[in-house]
Formats: sequence, structure tokens, C-alpha cells
Amino acid sequence: MDLGLKDRVYVVTGATRGLGHASARELVADGAKVVVSGREEESVARAASALGPEAVGVAVDNADPEAPARLIATARERFGRFDGILVSVGGPPPGFVADTTDEQWRAAFESVFLGAVRMARAAAAELGEGGVIGFVLSGSVHEPIPGLTISNGLRPGLAGFAKSLADELGPRGVRVVGLLPGRIDTDRVRELDSLSADPEATRQAAESRIPLRRYGSPAEFGRTAAFLLSPAASYLSGVMLPVDGGFRHGF
Repeated sequence: MDLGLKDRVYVVTGATRGLGHASARELVADGAKVVVSGREEESVARAASALGPEAVGVAVDNADPEAPARLIATARERFGRFDGILVSVGGPPPGFVADTTDEQWRAAFESVFLGAVRMARAAAAELGEGGVIGFVLSGSVHEPIPGLTISNGLRPGLAGFAKSLADELGPRGVRVVGLLPGRIDTDRVRELDSLSADPEATRQAAESRIPLRRYGSPAEFGRTAAFLLSPAASYLSGVMLPVDGGFRHGF
């Protein structure tokens, strides 16, 4: 199946590793060009190099108000166009209600929530018909995840923002989509598993609750993201798609 990605240009934030990097890799594999971002110069350069000549890296923090303009300008200057953005950001620190501080909430709000809102607003102002804005969210949009209180508080709000944005941009032919990863085998998920007394038992218990009985691979998530961002998904907007092996049981 031809996704129609050849020579299209996307910005992918938080793309030095994990789900963002996997998504950028699959976009490039299907013919797209990407601008990838992360906070550290060295890791951004390494990620862009791994993706090849169809990628360029920009070291910038999602929380920086100037980040959206820099990333979109880089896409236009380097590749001559801008077709969409996938907003991904590292998860906020784990913790229960009593463990989380005001400062942790503020920092997470700036990067996870407000940073994503700024990225989407800037992209919306630049995109024309056929453009797309994607958000990497979480299964916590539908059901809180124990021990991830800050994420549980912020991700559902972003999903609501994304749905509102889809309504507003739809008449212009601009799509808005969300991805809700479950247990994908990334460094972040392995780190969360390692917080337990027995990480292997924790993983096995989690896998037993997934109908497919395994964690997903980053490549599986990346291929889903590439499809949703592509012209092949041109009639999908406002959707919040679980990528979780069937873990979500609701319709």
C-alpha cells in the first residue's frame, strides 16, 4: 500500500528515542522527510544521523515558546515545505498524588501540555488542506494508570484540546489525530517496570492483561503513526486511536 508519503515533510518532536524516534523512522522509510527535535544537541544529532539524509535535527525544548517557529522554519528552509507535525514528549515523572510536587506539575504542564498546545497552534496557522497534526498521548486518556498521576492529569486534557482542534480545522481540510500507546517496549516503559521489586514479574503480569499477551514494539507504533499522518488516512480526523494490543476493552 502506497501511503502517499513520498517527499512530504513532517516535524516530529521528542524524536531522539522511543515512540517519537520510531515514528520518524517509519515516516522516512515510506519516503517522507522529517525534522526531529529533542532537548540535547548530541542526542538530536545522533538521532538525525541514524535516520539518514532525509532527516535534520534541531535541539529545542517543547516548553520553549520559540520552539514551534524554529521547527517549522527549519522544515521549510531545509526541505521546502511543511505537511504536518507529530507532537511527542517524554512522560512526566512517575508518582502518586502525595509524592508529586507543585514544581513537577508546573514543569510537566509547560512541556507536556502547554508545549503541545503551542506546537499545534503554530502548525495550524501554517498548514493548508491535506495537513495533519498528531499527538502522542496515552491510554490514560480513557483510564488512569496507577503511579502516573501527573500524566493522568494532563493527557486527557490534551485529548480534549485535540478534539476541539479537529472541529475547528476540519473545514480547512486539516486533520487532527491522537495515538494512545499502551505497553510499548520502550526505555520509558522498561524504566517504569523497573520501579517494582520484581521487574520481570511486573512485565509478565502486564502482558497477561493484554489480549495479544505481549508488549508492542516501537516499530509497530511507528507504522501506525506513519499511516495516521499520511494521505492514506485522509478521512480520519478527531480519532484517538489506542495502540495497545487490545488492552482497552471499551468500544
